[in-house]
Amino acid sequence: MSFFNGLFHKKKKEDSVILIDISADSIAGAYVRYSADELPVLLYTNRVPIDIRGEEPHEHAMLRALDILGNGLIREGAPILVRSTGSGSADTILVSIDAPWQKTFIRTERFEQEEPFIFTESLVWKALEKTRFVPKGQQLADESIIGTVLNGYKTSNPYGKETHHASVIVLTSLVDELVVGNIKATLRALFHTQEMSVIAGSSLRYQAIRAAFPYEHDALILDTANSLTTISLVRRDLLVNVVEVPIRINDAVVWMEKISSELTDIAGRFPLPRTIFLLARESEDVSLQKALDNAKLGSLWLAENPPKIIALLASHLAGLVRHTSSASPDLSLLLMAFFHSHRSF
Repeated sequence: MSFFNGLFHKKKKEDSVILIDISADSIAGAYVRYSADELPVLLYTNRVPIDIRGEEPHEHAMLRALDILGNGLIREGAPILVRSTGSGSADTILVSIDAPWQKTFIRTERFEQEEPFIFTESLVWKALEKTRFVPKGQQLADESIIGTVLNGYKTSNPYGKETHHASVIVLTSLVDELVVGNIKATLRALFHTQEMSVIAGSSLRYQAIRAAFPYEHDALILDTANSLTTISLVRRDLLVNVVEVPIRINDAVVWMEKISSELTDIAGRFPLPRTIFLLARESEDVSLQKALDNAKLGSLWLAENPPKIIALLASHLAGLVRHTSSASPDLSLLLMAFFHSHRSF
């Protein structure tokens, strides 16, 4: 489901949601309360590590961590939800899945006719269904229209308008089919909630950041929240390039060398924006920002002045999401809560 299309869905009055964030080395969960015209409230949050034992498959360790997290949500979080809402049950579960179990990519679909035509939502989704390709063993998690151009001009309200040619930029998330099936089975065994949606973490965080900072029309987003890195390039409010960098953040210097190489490649094809959003875990944000500051990236911008680096903190979302959990704010969960508030409310 598209994030921006979700802005126009019928709003609910109240909703309780379980958030599950699955990364390569840890799993986080939260109970969130939504009320119309109010900020979403994170009532309870927790994160547990993925502890791989011996030679066991990564997936087995992940599912064990998910079971531990889920039982903690029931044992510790549900009573807090009861005190806040009168019920310990959630209406839906939103699951965010990161690498190595997901892939994210963009594509552009073009529409052109000799005679003017009315651009409609049904026209777009029929075209996407025809061109969609899901490899064997993968499952479509999310297909979001994140930009529309009519007659050469970007527009946020395209449907019902007459045009000669149009294009839509589509952000697609694929997840491992077997892994998703096991995740859903684990969650259904823990909770009575049947309504469940899955999205790739990098797609969710990109869309949430773009909505949280609408006036940054051109930006690079370095998303390291999953201990791997996704580079997203936004130009004139349109996502034009996504690169998933297969490197773990064990050494900030080695990480910066790889990121510099990827940025050099991107700069050979696109002008680079002056703003960089750095999304990192709290334990790594200082070292990664220092590495960026020391990298002397100005040469890629053909300028002496370095780009503006914004290390995204939980405090940046203080006016968008309330955090009342006794645990420290978790940036990934805050972004999930904000994303869902726009998708469903």
